[in-house]
Amino acid sequence: MSYLLIGNISALICNDCVEPLANARIRVYLPAVLQAADQPHGIFNDMKPLSAREVLMKADRLLAETTLDEKGNFNLSWNEVHLFTEALELDLCLDQLPGKNGTKQSRNFHLSKLVLHWKRNSGGYVGAYAYVIPAATWHNIYANAGAWVITGVVKPHMAASGQPHLKVEAYNALTGKLIGQAHTNEAGRYTLHFSRQHLANGILHSIIPGRKNLGPDVYFKVYRNNELLWAEDEKMARMPHRQDLGPCSNVNIIYRPSRVKRASDQIGNWFSDVITLTNPKKNKQDKYRLLTHSLL
Repeated sequence: MSYLLIGNISALICNDCVEPLANARIRVYLPAVLQAADQPHGIFNDMKPLSAREVLMKADRLLAETTLDEKGNFNLSWNEVHLFTEALELDLCLDQLPGKNGTKQSRNFHLSKLVLHWKRNSGGYVGAYAYVIPAATWHNIYANAGAWVITGVVKPHMAASGQPHLKVEAYNALTGKLIGQAHTNEAGRYTLHFSRQHLANGILHSIIPGRKNLGPDVYFKVYRNNELLWAEDEKMARMPHRQDLGPCSNVNIIYRPSRVKRASDQIGNWFSDVITLTNPKKNKQDKYRLLTHSLL
């Protein structure tokens, strides 16, 4: 008999946005001998950090390990070496955050110790497991990695839904430099990753008092088909919700038609009016000359 465990692991950036843990690794362990008779105290353990020594000490109990796909999905299989009524341990390793962001190192966490609900089929047992990392925990993980993620919806003023297939660029007003870019999905949502190295190594932030995140002051530009659709006034970066941006932030972008474009349209219309007004006068002069010539 064999076991097949399928599932998904994601994290909350904010209350209404989930980020899949692409390229993270999940491990399943047999319970420790001394703890085999213990009952699990809860399904989840809020991502308890594990030291390298703790990971090494449980290596002989490892049942299976795999890498999550781009949507945070996984499937694990192993041969029957334990009772389906036994509790298993699940750990997570984040070598690198989504978007290949932050410092690259092994970050190990204990997810849970639980008795999974197995369903029997002709080949063995099938079970499922899903977990969404709480926003506060995910925020701390990003902060410790020196990384940031910004997400939000891009939509025109007074529109109900977001706009897909737009390119969003984020700039740091403290340096005037581009810190990252992303494209909106079908729902108009963008997700943009960047790390401390994109912020001039944090030199400017360290001398500004009262900045607990050492984050940028951001403003945005939006493009459609590589043509500038809307450029935000840099002064927007002075707004409280745009200053010292936290590691996990939600910033919606509501744009209006470009003032520059409207001005150019008005100039074009003005030239058209001038030409229209000039041509009749010229025609009248031509008619007067022809009448004068005929009289002579």
